[in-house]
Amino acid sequence: MRKLRIVLAEDEFLILMSLKSYVENLGHEVVGEANDGKKAVEIALEKKPDLVIMDINMPNLDGIEAIKKINETLYIPSIIVSGYSDEKLIQRATEEGVLYYLLKPIDIKELKIAINISMAKFEELQKLQDELNDTKMALEARKFVEKAKGILMTRMNLPEPEAMKRLQKMSRDHNKKLVVVAKELIQAESLFYNE
Repeated sequence: MRKLRIVLAEDEFLILMSLKSYVENLGHEVVGEANDGKKAVEIALEKKPDLVIMDINMPNLDGIEAIKKINETLYIPSIIVSGYSDEKLIQRATEEGVLYYLLKPIDIKELKIAINISMAKFEELQKLQDELNDTKMALEARKFVEKAKGILMTRMNLPEPEAMKRLQKMSRDHNKKLVVVAKELIQAESLFYNE
């Protein structure tokens, strides 16, 4: 696993120090430490780490609220640390995008598993988001191509396959993507009607 940049947020100094030691022993870098929720949000947004590990009970802003605030601006994978297992808290943490829930006392093996699972989940979510964005872009492009094809069919009295061939030829001849040619054609057509 690659070396991660991690922000730690824990209000108990000794636990913070042992967490920091574990993180560094696992080969990662601690780029920020906070002992209250508000400070954790500021540090995370400033440092843009690969991962946030945050205690649930923090002064000024609890850990889940802090993660919610961070995720409103920048989605950073996060692990919540808690002294007790509570279904409602676990549910709340999950709803705010927390990827793992660790119970104290934490040992280095558990922390390693939590980090590995959190990062794998995060990469999976990123991949799904990328696929969704690609699909949206493909649909947008298709709308432009269909509209441009319609313009050619009307203006030049062409059947649909012929209009598509014409668009593809324009794309090749001008060494431009089909969607770019389609947008230009639509823009040129709009000039006739915006006088």
